[in-house]
Amino acid sequence: MNAADLGLPVAVPSTALFTDRYELTMVQAALRAGTAGRRSVFEVFSRRLPEGRRYGVVAGTGRVLDAVENFRFDPGVLEFLADRGIVDAPTLDWLAGYRFRGDIFGYPEGEVYFPGSPIMRVEGTFAECVLLETVILSILNHDSAVAAAASRMAVAAGGRPLIEMGARRTHELAAVAAARAAYVGGFATTSDLAAGFRYNIPTVGTSAHAFTLLHDSERDAFRAQVDSLGGGTTLLVDTYDVTEAVRMAVEIAGPELGAVRIDSGDLLLLAHRVRQQLDELGAHKTKIVVTSDLDEYAIASLAAAPVDAYGVGTQLVTGSGHPTCSMVYKLVARADSADPDAPLRPVAKKSMGGKMSLGGRKWAARRTDADGVAEAEVVGTGPVPEELAGRQLLVELVRGGEVVAREPLDAARDRHTAARAGLPLSATQLSKGEPVLPTEYV
Repeated sequence: MNAADLGLPVAVPSTALFTDRYELTMVQAALRAGTAGRRSVFEVFSRRLPEGRRYGVVAGTGRVLDAVENFRFDPGVLEFLADRGIVDAPTLDWLAGYRFRGDIFGYPEGEVYFPGSPIMRVEGTFAECVLLETVILSILNHDSAVAAAASRMAVAAGGRPLIEMGARRTHELAAVAAARAAYVGGFATTSDLAAGFRYNIPTVGTSAHAFTLLHDSERDAFRAQVDSLGGGTTLLVDTYDVTEAVRMAVEIAGPELGAVRIDSGDLLLLAHRVRQQLDELGAHKTKIVVTSDLDEYAIASLAAAPVDAYGVGTQLVTGSGHPTCSMVYKLVARADSADPDAPLRPVAKKSMGGKMSLGGRKWAARRTDADGVAEAEVVGTGPVPEELAGRQLLVELVRGGEVVAREPLDAARDRHTAARAGLPLSATQLSKGEPVLPTEYV
């Protein structure tokens, strides 16, 4: 259960200042020019995947919905804007009544994406949509990067459980978001209690080296932990001598010892030695957990080792070398007047340097072959071909300012597993390569 389930008060801070100043100054200028009310369509997409990656993972959608709901300019925020002279009085009056009343469509959380995929589409007036740019991008770029790294690690782990333990390697709030995104990408548990409290993610953890060093001997430390947590606990065995620690751990906890954790050294060699020693001591069911700066490549290198679970920190919460997905939020269509019935016309940036975009309100579908394996990401602005009508990827998330697509986090996690399984086998290769699906524009 989380705080809301328990009936406890949950603080809901405004997200209105999770934005860049120029979003507000654009609104001020558009209000003065009479263009702020023009119906507009913005889309989130990435022009390319991080170098060498074969697919991306959509994560953070649920957090985006929370952010949109809580995007309110309360008195304290308005006072800050007024004191700093950031916008003028008419704009402050408009912001005081701000509520997003438009529509949002997007790839459901956990789905995979490719270059050009319209991951999210935001529709409404220019002013109400442009204000959401920064907060939407900050959430999707961070969470999708972590989820993509988590997905690759889950593939490398081959079904063995993964523990998210990166809270000490990133900002305290980013740690909670990272734990959530890692769960979507395939991690089973987190060490972060805030993530467990907020998102109902299972939490794990027992002790660190400091606990062993606190006691007069390793034996005293193990005895204290077993007396407190029971024989099913996980004992950290690499503070001094691994072999002696394993022997002592089984002696104290008995052959039903839950697990031992190895956090340093040659993990491949140590895992084999420890497994052999545990078996010789009769602790056949005692599991081996390894940690120590793992990434997907290190996890893959341990595939043949008798390892039962992996704990990952730094590389996970930093996207395993790619801490952002380079997603952008671009205006792709707008009306020529504030008349609600005015038709939309495509607009697009035409600058050089690879930063051009494609105008028009888009749909997306995934074409599959005769065996049901995905073979192309199809993106278009006109009518959806009949053969793709049942394979469209965008779903309705917000209608008229009201969220219509709340779902349990496990639904996003299961969706990702299914989406990844529907890709060609080469998607799971860890070696660098091109996106596993081409993006076709029609």
